[in-house]
Amino acid sequence: PNPNPNPKTHKSTTTLIPSLVPAISKRHLVFKTTSLIISTSLIATLQYPIPNCSAEPSPKAAPLAIENTKSWFQYYGSGFSIRVPPEFQDLTEPEDYDAGRSLYGDKAKPKMFAARFASPDGSEIVNVLIRPTNQLKITFLEAQDITDLGSLKEAARIFVPGGANIYTARKIKIKEEEGFRTYYFYEFGDDEQHAALVAAVNGGKAFVSGATAPQSKWDSDGVKLRSAAISLVVL
Repeated sequence: PNPNPNPKTHKSTTTLIPSLVPAISKRHLVFKTTSLIISTSLIATLQYPIPNCSAEPSPKAAPLAIENTKSWFQYYGSGFSIRVPPEFQDLTEPEDYDAGRSLYGDKAKPKMFAARFASPDGSEIVNVLIRPTNQLKITFLEAQDITDLGSLKEAARIFVPGGANIYTARKIKIKEEEGFRTYYFYEFGDDEQHAALVAAVNGGKAFVSGATAPQSKWDSDGVKLRSAAISLVVL
């Protein structure tokens, strides 16, 4: 006789895991890392501004360490260009020229990233996003310069995720044919991720380049990633 007439049945989860929890692909890792730093910079920070953010540049701030990127591949997007570090893979979404042409009036969905590149292992990311400035700050005027979104300190509430530590912030002026264009630079992070971000405005659109990596890799690759972010040029 069975000494335990009502044994408890244990459902094995071994066969369920492969179907319910697919393996994390490199593309998924890239998207997850990017969304943590860059996407939240433009969306979540509107709801969770950084309290007492000290993003003003120090009058005696040391020059930023950057590389010469002239030998790097130069990617041209819609209204911008950016230099891509060697060996980085292009993950930019291709243009869908048939989108929005439906007879039923379907509208094309805007791309999340205007440009997107990743290191071979997917842990280091370089992105460019384009967003209408009226989505970042309520205004009745079309922003023509990043200063229209506020000072370097005020704009940090838009571009830097709430709770992140700001390591440095700079205002960069680039000479163009019609004068100077202002770029805002922020470097920030938390215990896990480190990011460099550059933002500029042209024709009512904000162009944001961001480069991210795990904190453990920033010491060795931070200069390269910072250089990629700063290479953003609004055309």
